[in-house]
Parts: sequence; C-alpha cells; structure tokens
Amino acid sequence: MTGRPGGRPLVPAYLSTGGVARPSRPQLERLSVLSGSGEPAPAGLPAAELALLDALDGGSLTVVEAAAHLRLPVSAVRVLAGTLVDRNLVLARAPIPTAERFDPDLLKRVADGLRALKHD
Repeated sequence: MTGRPGGRPLVPAYLSTGGVARPSRPQLERLSVLSGSGEPAPAGLPAAELALLDALDGGSLTVVEAAAHLRLPVSAVRVLAGTLVDRNLVLARAPIPTAERFDPDLLKRVADGLRALKHD
C-alpha cells in the first residue's frame, strides 16, 4: 500500500480483509500469539495475508505487534489471522495470563533487606 503524508495508507483497512468485518476465530484476542505453521503459502493469497505471513516468518508476534508491523488496525489483523489459521498457515495460542500480584508488604520487606545488604 502506498502511503500519503502523515503515514496513513491510501487503501481502507477493510479492503485488506476482502470486505470481511469479523474474524472467523472470535477467540483471537489482541494479545494472542501468532506464529507461522511452516506450511508453504499457496498461490493466489491476498497481499495482506502474504504480508502477515512474512511478518511471522521465523518468529512469533502478538496480534497487536503484527498490526503495528503491517500498519493495519488490530481488527483487520484479527480477520487476516483467523483466515490464515483456518487454512493451517498460522498457529495461534491464547495470551499468557498475567501473573498474580505479589503481596506489597512482602515486596517492601525484600527491598528493605536488599538496601540493608547494600549498606553493610
């Protein structure tokens, strides 16, 4: 896609998804991790899907990171990723759950202990 001043693409994002507005895999979240399956890309894939496969080549990205690389909205990347998962070209896994919060009192005691060691 060619850009215009300000970095916005000339082509609307919904055209990159072929006009599809909802992902076929609603469980794909913003922090879902995408990686290539290693399968060869078939001929005739749309340019946006090929661009996503290229971005995933040799590594993994979250949906949000892929959107930033492709300069597309997250909603469009969710649609593209869902299509590629359906074709077994991309693997997706749920985001890593956030860790439970530590007890603030415990963290304060550890910090105090480290400061005491430093001053000894």
